[in-house]
Amino acid sequence: MKIFSLAVVLTPPNGSAVILSSASDLSSFSFYQRGSVAEFMSFFTKTVSERTPQGQRSSVQENSYTAHVYNRGGAEQLAAVMIADQEYPVRPAFSLLTKLLDDFIAKVPQASYKTPSAISFPEINMYLQKYQDPRQADAIMKVQQELDETKIILHKTIESVLQRGEKINDLVDRSNELSAQSKMFYKTAKKQNSCCVVM
Repeated sequence: MKIFSLAVVLTPPNGSAVILSSASDLSSFSFYQRGSVAEFMSFFTKTVSERTPQGQRSSVQENSYTAHVYNRGGAEQLAAVMIADQEYPVRPAFSLLTKLLDDFIAKVPQASYKTPSAISFPEINMYLQKYQDPRQADAIMKVQQELDETKIILHKTIESVLQRGEKINDLVDRSNELSAQSKMFYKTAKKQNSCCVVM
């Protein structure tokens, strides 16, 4: 699971999208591919944000990438776009995009949207790094993983109890057999001793 790109985009209803702030992690690509990949990510970000209606969320797959888009619309006319691999779960992706937009709206004044180059929003890099692990974005997913781990431990414990129980059953069977053999030995010894009298 990997996030390649995060962006906050201005999406006016009758105009073209403008990227206000973005961050990317292209370290998994070779040095010579990074420029082309960055251009593709930028184009993909603008295209999907323009095509997503205001107030809606959508996920668009292209080759091995998935773009998760949340076009909040409203007075700010902002959208957040995350491009990740196809393994990244949907619920944490949209949780991250909501947090990103909330933080951006709180820290960047709307008047600065006209000059995107002047916008300073370093927190987007923190979001990109922190949420490479989707459990950080979604508390429900984190709890689910803890439950799964507990379930695995519980299954292992039950299996070990069953194995121990099977071993105990074997011991009980053996002791029953031993008891029967002991009784047989006692009876045989008694018969042998009764026929001979020692003088």
